[in-house]
Amino acid sequence: MNYRCAEIQDEEELFVLAKKLATSYTLNKVDFSRIYAEILSDENADLVIAEKDSRVIGYALSFHHSTFYANGVISWVEELIVLHEFRGMKIGKNLMDLIEEKAQERGSKLIALATRRASGFYKSIGYDESAVYLKKTMKANYKS
Repeated sequence: MNYRCAEIQDEEELFVLAKKLATSYTLNKVDFSRIYAEILSDENADLVIAEKDSRVIGYALSFHHSTFYANGVISWVEELIVLHEFRGMKIGKNLMDLIEEKAQERGSKLIALATRRASGFYKSIGYDESAVYLKKTMKANYKS
């Protein structure tokens, strides 16, 4: 198993994984490609992958930003997925360990995330319930 930061050539495999993760939205390749390039160049983002035999089998995406309430930087885990056939092998834990290391290097005060289906996993690696997650879906307001 190899863990590393994502690179431009990982885009196609990450698109396939991201499509498996998305439940509220339908991913499209055009937007994914644009966003992927933005994330790779964002100094406040970390995108790490797990690969086996040169195949991407999981990834984690986090963002880091300053807040008043924490008196500094916090890290937010936005996405984590491991292919179903590789779950239970500590790959998700290892990806989260990498995210935590990167957050520590940035001086993050805390790491937070929201989950619908994986609270048991996060609790098993030391995360506690802290708040209620609310969302409001915004209507697209752009001109073509």
